[in-house]
Amino acid sequence: MNARPALTDPLEHARRLIEDARGEGTDLSSLARSVGLSPTHLQRRFRARFGLSPAEYARRLKLDAFKSALRRGSAVTDAVYDAGFGSGSRIYENADALLGMTPGAYRSGGADVELRYTTLDTALGRLLVAATSRGICAVAVGASDRRLLADLRAEFPRAKLERVDAGRDEWLRAIVERVLADLAGKTPGDTPLPPFDLRATAFQWRVWQALTRIPRGQTRSYAQVAQAIDAPRAVRAVARACATNRLAFVVPCHRVVRADGQAGGWRWGVPRKRRLLAIESAMAPS
Repeated sequence: MNARPALTDPLEHARRLIEDARGEGTDLSSLARSVGLSPTHLQRRFRARFGLSPAEYARRLKLDAFKSALRRGSAVTDAVYDAGFGSGSRIYENADALLGMTPGAYRSGGADVELRYTTLDTALGRLLVAATSRGICAVAVGASDRRLLADLRAEFPRAKLERVDAGRDEWLRAIVERVLADLAGKTPGDTPLPPFDLRATAFQWRVWQALTRIPRGQTRSYAQVAQAIDAPRAVRAVARACATNRLAFVVPCHRVVRADGQAGGWRWGVPRKRRLLAIESAMAPS
């Protein structure tokens, strides 16, 4: 196999080195020497560009490999070592934060996880809101219940799904009322938001929190969001964080647009994004 061509961008070079090594043997000092930067400079610029430090990026690669191995049906012990983790202890200690469940439950497709959900009509199509025992895990909009439920099952195909009338579930009702109020141009009531059950990096949370501060009827570019979280070079990382948001409306990633003002992408459909922005713009205060 031919070697990868040399890169003139030291940050891209560092990223490639981490990926080629699968996160192994890439301590900061060695990595900095390889790309011709000081450790401090590399650490600061890498985080600004990609939203993670080199060490965090390496751990994310390992975790992704671990999750992929579990989905393929590998034994947990095999997946731990194949992904490059020297021990399974840290995986188990941090399973809730990394997977939302034990590795064994994740491997089984979430067989022991119970998801409550409800669906209803809105101005933008069918709305689905789902929750685990820990909190809201999905808010999505689509053309049909069938498609929405298929997406919900995609990651945890063996989870137990129970349809619940939103009026009989406090958490589901709170989200439904908030979304319907937003679409009607009304101020949401005083009902506090329920807890959320989402697996995310610290950087993703920073981006999502910044999105909630964008006023209704306004938009921001990816670069402006990156600037707002003091990571001006992390524009691509901001875009990835928006793409991984699973809480439509609640975390308003639809208010982030391209630098030229065009809508750009939205996981629930660009036509819906444009329509939603038009609704919000028409209902925003002068």
